[in-house]
Amino acid sequence: MTVRARLMRLLLQEDVNFLLTNRLPRRLATQAMGRFSRIRQPLLRDLSIRAWRFFSDVDLSDAATPRFASLHDAFTRALVPGARPADPDPDILASPCDAVVGAHGRIDGDRLYQVKGFPYRLGELIPDPAVVERFRDGTFVTLRLTAAMYHRFHAPHDIQVDAVTYLSGDCWNVNPIALKRVERLFCRNERAVIEARLAAGGEPILLVPVAAILVASIRLAFLDTEKALREGGPRRIVCAEPIAKGEEMGWFEHGSTIIMFVPPGFAVADGIADGRSIRTGQPLLRRIL
Repeated sequence: MTVRARLMRLLLQEDVNFLLTNRLPRRLATQAMGRFSRIRQPLLRDLSIRAWRFFSDVDLSDAATPRFASLHDAFTRALVPGARPADPDPDILASPCDAVVGAHGRIDGDRLYQVKGFPYRLGELIPDPAVVERFRDGTFVTLRLTAAMYHRFHAPHDIQVDAVTYLSGDCWNVNPIALKRVERLFCRNERAVIEARLAAGGEPILLVPVAAILVASIRLAFLDTEKALREGGPRRIVCAEPIAKGEEMGWFEHGSTIIMFVPPGFAVADGIADGRSIRTGQPLLRRIL
């Protein structure tokens, strides 16, 4: 067994992993990571990127540039044009991000799951009861972006974004170990509720990027990306932003989670299953009516 394999075996033991990634000052660690990742000292940059690649098997071969000024630039890298084409079928909603599929399926009224046996309610995640009603008995998919993955996310269809609600909160890890131990985790963490509707048909869709430990910020490309969403505090931003299918919507500054909601009339696409890896642009949901 290699040194890396031994380290990963230790770090992925449930008790050890939960202790190391949650039982520490989460917000302080997140702020420190944000500052550290932006350091542009070449030696420190190279060492930190090597450490990241050692522990996460990150693939940078499709990055738009082979060189990065900092670890932050590597985390938030753009890709070469055409690296993530969106499925052109008008009845398909594409995955907005590279991810591992988590809990998904039908919403029972307003009840859904973060993992089996850990339910939460839409109203605990989303502050507006009127928005909750649009997705009652609909379908949801949880998409977890690991630290090794491409961190930007894209429009799943031709859409118009009508509003963004930013909710401050904690920064628990969002890996499967934490999801089995922390009830209503997504409802506790910092998140953005992105209200949108399909350009053709007008059906509402909802994307909820959820921050986690070490996620220094959520940035939205159709808003002001000079500041992290959290810098303006909790608020609702009304907008009318058209975004084409596959166009960039924003990015995380580390791995995290996006939960996507659609109303009745849609179902998960063929092949979607817990633990399956999916790439930006691949079929995620399909229209059934």
